[in-house]
Amino acid sequence: MGDVANSSVEFHPKPRQQREAPHAGGFGCTLAELRSLMELRGAEALQKVQETYGDVGGLCRRLKTSPTEGLADNTNDLEKRRQIYGQNFIPPKQPKTFLQLVWEALQDVTLIILEVAAIVSLGLSFYAPPGEESEACGNVSAGAEDEGEAEAGWIEGAAILLSVICVVLVTAFNDWSKEKQFRGLQSRIEQEQKFTVIRNGQLLQVPVAALVVGDIAQVKYGDLLPADGVLIQGNDLKIDESSLTGESDHVRKSADKDPMLLSGTHVMEGSGRMVVTAVGVNSQTGIIFTLLGAGGEEEKKEKKGKQQDGAMESSQTKAKKQDGAVAMEMQPLKSAEGGETEEREKKKANVPKKEKSVLQGKLTKLAVQIGKAGLVMSAVTVIILALYFVIETFVVDGRAWLAECTPVYVQYFVKFFIIGVTVLVVAVPEGLPLAVTISLAYSVKKMMRDNNLVRHLDACETMGNATAICSDKTGTLTTNRMTVVQSYLGDTHYKEVPAPSALTPKILDLLVHAISINSAYTTKILPPEKEGALPRQVGNKTECALLGFVLDLKQDFQPVREQIPEDKLYKVYTFNSVRKSMSTVIRMPDSGFRLFSKGASEILLKKCTNILNSNGELRSFRPRDRDDMVQKIIEPMACDGLRTICIAYRDFSAAQEPDWDNENEVVGDLTCIAVVGIEDPVRPEVPEAIRKCQRAGITVRMVTGDNINTARAIAAKCGIIQPGEDFLCLEGKEFNRRIRNEKGEIEQERLDKVWPKLRVLARSSPTDKHTLVKGIIDSNTGEQRQVVAVTGDGTNDGPALKKADVGFAMGIAGTDVAKEASDIILTDDNFTSIVKAVMWGRNVYDSISKFLQFQLTVNVVAVIVAFTGACITQDSPLKAVQMLWVNLIMDTFASLALATEPPTESLLLRKPYGRDKPLISRTMMKNILGHAAYQLTTIFTLLFVGELFFDIDSGRNAPLHSPPSEHYTIIFNTFVMMQLFNEINARKIHGERNVFHGIFGNPIFCTIVLGTFVIQVIATIPTSQLKCLKEAGHGPGKDEMTDEELAEGEEEIDHAERELRRGQILWFRGLNRIQTQIRVVKAFRSSLYEGLEKPESKTSIHNFMATPEFLINDYTHNIPLIDDTDVDENEERLRAPPPPSPNQNNNAIDSGVYLTTRGTKSATSSVFSSRPGSPLHSVETSL
Repeated sequence: MGDVANSSVEFHPKPRQQREAPHAGGFGCTLAELRSLMELRGAEALQKVQETYGDVGGLCRRLKTSPTEGLADNTNDLEKRRQIYGQNFIPPKQPKTFLQLVWEALQDVTLIILEVAAIVSLGLSFYAPPGEESEACGNVSAGAEDEGEAEAGWIEGAAILLSVICVVLVTAFNDWSKEKQFRGLQSRIEQEQKFTVIRNGQLLQVPVAALVVGDIAQVKYGDLLPADGVLIQGNDLKIDESSLTGESDHVRKSADKDPMLLSGTHVMEGSGRMVVTAVGVNSQTGIIFTLLGAGGEEEKKEKKGKQQDGAMESSQTKAKKQDGAVAMEMQPLKSAEGGETEEREKKKANVPKKEKSVLQGKLTKLAVQIGKAGLVMSAVTVIILALYFVIETFVVDGRAWLAECTPVYVQYFVKFFIIGVTVLVVAVPEGLPLAVTISLAYSVKKMMRDNNLVRHLDACETMGNATAICSDKTGTLTTNRMTVVQSYLGDTHYKEVPAPSALTPKILDLLVHAISINSAYTTKILPPEKEGALPRQVGNKTECALLGFVLDLKQDFQPVREQIPEDKLYKVYTFNSVRKSMSTVIRMPDSGFRLFSKGASEILLKKCTNILNSNGELRSFRPRDRDDMVQKIIEPMACDGLRTICIAYRDFSAAQEPDWDNENEVVGDLTCIAVVGIEDPVRPEVPEAIRKCQRAGITVRMVTGDNINTARAIAAKCGIIQPGEDFLCLEGKEFNRRIRNEKGEIEQERLDKVWPKLRVLARSSPTDKHTLVKGIIDSNTGEQRQVVAVTGDGTNDGPALKKADVGFAMGIAGTDVAKEASDIILTDDNFTSIVKAVMWGRNVYDSISKFLQFQLTVNVVAVIVAFTGACITQDSPLKAVQMLWVNLIMDTFASLALATEPPTESLLLRKPYGRDKPLISRTMMKNILGHAAYQLTTIFTLLFVGELFFDIDSGRNAPLHSPPSEHYTIIFNTFVMMQLFNEINARKIHGERNVFHGIFGNPIFCTIVLGTFVIQVIATIPTSQLKCLKEAGHGPGKDEMTDEELAEGEEEIDHAERELRRGQILWFRGLNRIQTQIRVVKAFRSSLYEGLEKPESKTSIHNFMATPEFLINDYTHNIPLIDDTDVDENEERLRAPPPPSPNQNNNAIDSGVYLTTRGTKSATSSVFSSRPGSPLHSVETSL
C-alpha cells in the first residue's frame, strides 16, 4: 500500500512542510514514518516497531506520552500535535449542489413528458401560418387565430413549464434540505460520539474529533475505532477488519503478536489500550477516503465510501445514507492493491439493490399505467379530430387540397395536436411525485419529535406496511436499569438484598472482589445528578446492577479497583455472545493466580464443582445438586422475570500455571460464590404499545439472549404471549434443531412450520436472529410476503438489521456498528417509538392514497370532458390553460393539503396493506367512479343545455379559439368548485361517513381550501367588473374625451359588431385596420345617406355617422390595406341580408339589424334607434 501513501501526499500540503524536518516539532517520529508503520501488519509490523523503537514503550517515549498516565491535558501541546500530525477529521465529500439535485429531479418520466408537451406547445404558439386565406380553403375563418388569442397562445406552454419548474424545485429543495438535515444530524452524532482516553492519569470521554497522535485510548467491545494505533495492552481482543480488508474472520490482536489497530474497524471482543499513531486523513480509512475523493468516479465513490465508514464516518457518508440501500448490500472493500479492486468493482456492480419500498413499487406501476392510458386517449382524440376534419372538408364539402391551402390545413392539425397534448397533460398526474415527496419529508420531520431519527426516507413508509416486529428485550421492552433483587448466598435464598452482617466476611470479600475486578473498569455507578434521583449507571447495565449490589451491601468497589488497576490484570476473557460469560485472572501475592468468572447461571453452574456454604467453606457441588438448585432457585427466579447470573472463582497455585489460551480448561472446576437474580423492569408504556401493534395486525416477537423462563415471564408481562394462545417459546438450540436438516442446512419448509407460531426466541445468537428474519422475509406461506422490522443494539445485530425491511437501532445503548446498519435510530430506545413509526408510515401511505383518489377523479373527469368535447364540439370545453390551472394550482396545493394530515390512533385499528394489495382499494375505486359520474353528469348537462338554464348564448360550436364565452366560464367554474369540494371528500378513504371529522386539526388544509376558493373567484370575475383594473392606465377620463375620439370609438365598436359575423373579433389591428374601417364608413355613408340632411346631434349611431369630421373625399386606393377582400366583402354584405349563422355567440345577428338603403329618414331611424334592451343600446351604454 506504499503507493497509496505517496499518492495521498499531494492532498495534504499542510503536513508536508514538516516532513522535510528530520523529527518535526521536537517529537521523535515524523508523520511519514508513522504512516508507513501503519501500513504494515502482523509480525512484520511488530518487527518494525522493535527495530525502530525497541518496543511500544519506546514509541510512546518518542511521541512524548506515558502508556499509563497518557498525555498531559495541555492545550498548547494538543494544538501542536494537531498542527504536525493533523486533526482527527476527514473533510466531507462535497454535497450535491442544488443544480445537480434539480437535474436529478428532471429525470422523472412524467416530468419529461410534460416538458416535451410544453416545448411543442410553445413552439406552435409562435408559429404564424403563412399564405392568404381564400374561399377555396373552406370555412377557414373558423380556424384562423384571432389576435387576442394568438397573443395569449404561449401561455399554455409557459403554464406547463411553470408547473414542471414548480415540481422540480420543490423536489430538489426537499432533497437538499434532507441532505442538510442528515449532515446536521451526522455532525450531531459526531459530536456525541465520544471515545475514552487517558489524560493526566484520568479516564476522560473526549469527542472523537479531539483525539490527537500520542493519546492513550481505551478500546472495548462494540467500539468503532476512531484512529489508527498500536496496542499497548490487550485482553482477548478480536477485531473485525472486514471494512478495510474484506476478510470476514475476526483478527486476534495482542501486544506481542499483532499490535496494529486500524481506524474504521470494529472491536468484536475484548478490551485494551492503544497509543494513537495516525488520525484523520493520515489514518488508513482517511487515506482511502482521500483517494476516493480524488478518483472522481461518482459511482465508485458512492459504493466504496460506504464501506470505510470509519469512526469518523464523517459527514459525507450521511449524505450517502440516502443511497445507503445500495451501499448496505455491498460487499466490503479489500485493500486497494492494483487490478484486484477493479474486478471486485465489477462483481460488486451485480449485487442487487435493496428492493424498492412497497409504495415506490406500487406508484411506479400506477404511473406507467396512467401514462399509457393518457397516451392512448390523446392519440385517439387527435385521430378523431383529424378524421372529422378531413372527412368534412374533402368528402362532405368535396374540396380539393390546394397548394396555397397547405399552411391553413397544417394549422388545423397543429390545433388538434395541441388538444391531444392537453388531454395527455391532464391524464398524467404530475402532482403525484410532489405529494409523495411532501408527505415523506413532512413525516420525517415530525418523526424526529417522536424519537425516530429516519436515516433512509423510504423506511418511514415501509414501516406502515410492517407485519412483524422482532424486538430485543433488554432496553427496548425493559427500562435497561437493572438491579439485583434476589440472591442465593451461602446456602440461603434471599428474596431481597441481605444485610452485610448476615454474610460471613469471607463470602462478602470474595463477592466484592469478584464483582469489582471481573467487570469492565469503564463501568461505574456515579452519584445522581439531581437530589432524590437514582444513581447514574455508566457502562454495561448488567455490570452496573452487580456493582449496585456491592453498594447495597454497604461495600465499595473503587478501593478494590485502585488496589488492582486494569493493567495489573493478568488475563481477561471478555464477554461475547458465544461464551455468555466473562472471566478475569489476577496474580495473587503468593505468585499463584485467581480466576473470577461471571455469566449465565445455567452455563456457568455446569462448570462448577464446588460451592461456598454458609460458613464460607467449600462443599462439593455434584450434578444432582445442580439440578436441585436449578429447580429450587434458578427457575423460580426466572419465572419472576429475573435474569440469573452466577458468580464463581478458581485458584491456581504458582506451580500449576495452565495454558491460558486453552479457555475451556482454565474456566472449569469453578467454585460458585453466588447466584443473583437481576430485574430489568418492563417499561410501563410497553404493554399498551404491544396491544396496539397486535390490534394493528402486527406480530411482535421477542428475540433475546436471556434464559427461556426469564424471557417467557417478561413476554407475558408485556403481552407478547397471552394465556390460552397457541404459541411457541424456543431456545436457540431447539430452534436450530427444528429448522435444519440432517446435513445441518436450513430448510425454508421447516422454518415455515416454526415461525408463524414463534413468539419468544431465548438464548439466541446473532446468527439465529438473522436466520429468523431472513426466514420470515423469504417465506411464501401467507397470503402475502411479510414486511419485517427488527430492533438491535449490539455489534452482532448488524446482519439482522441490514436484512430486515426496516432496521431500528438503539440511539442510547446501540453500538456504532448497529446504528450504521439501521434505517431508523430510536433516540430514546423505547418500543413505543416503533409504534409511532408504524403510525407515521401508515399515514404516509394513506396521505398518498387520499391524494390519488382526489387526483384520479380530476383526471378521469377532465380527460373524458376534453375527449368528448373535442370529438363532439370540435373544441375542448376546458381549455389547455384552464386544465393546467386545475392541474398545477389545485393539484399541487391539494397534495400539500392532503399530505400534511396528521396521523390518528384510528390508523392502528386496521391490518397492514401488505406488499401485493393494489394501491387503489375498492372503496377508493367506488369513490373515484361515483364522484366522476356525478361530475360528468353535471358538466355535460351544463355543456349541452346550460344556455337554456341560465338564458345565455351557447358556447358550443364556436369556431376554434373564439373569444371566451359566459357558457364555458360557467362550466369551468363549476368544474373547479366540484374539485374543491372533492378535496374534502378525499380526506377519508376507508368508507367513513363523516368527511369533516378532524378537519380543523389541520390548519394547512383549511388555509389551502379557502385560498384556492378565493383565487378561483377572483380569477373568473370579468375584467369589466373590476373598475380599478379598468381605469388603470387608460389615459384621459370620460369627461376629457373629445367628440372625435368618442365617435371613433363608437365607429370601431359598430364595425366590430359587424365583423363578428365572420367569427373574429378584430380588436386593435393598428392604424391599417382603422384606415380600412374609415373606407368602409365612406362606402356606407355614400350608399345610406344620399340626399339626406346632416343632423347635428350625435346621440345615436345613425346621427354621428354624418358629422363632417368623417367626410373623407379622398377615394383613391393609395391607403395600404390589410386585404382588399375585407373591404369588398364588407361592402357586399352591407347591401345583402346576412345568411343565418350556426354560431349563436354573435350578438349582431340576434339583434336583427338588416341594413337597407331606404331613402326615408324614419326607416333608418327605426332600424338604428337604440331601443333599451337591444344589443346596440347595451354597446352604447357600456361605452
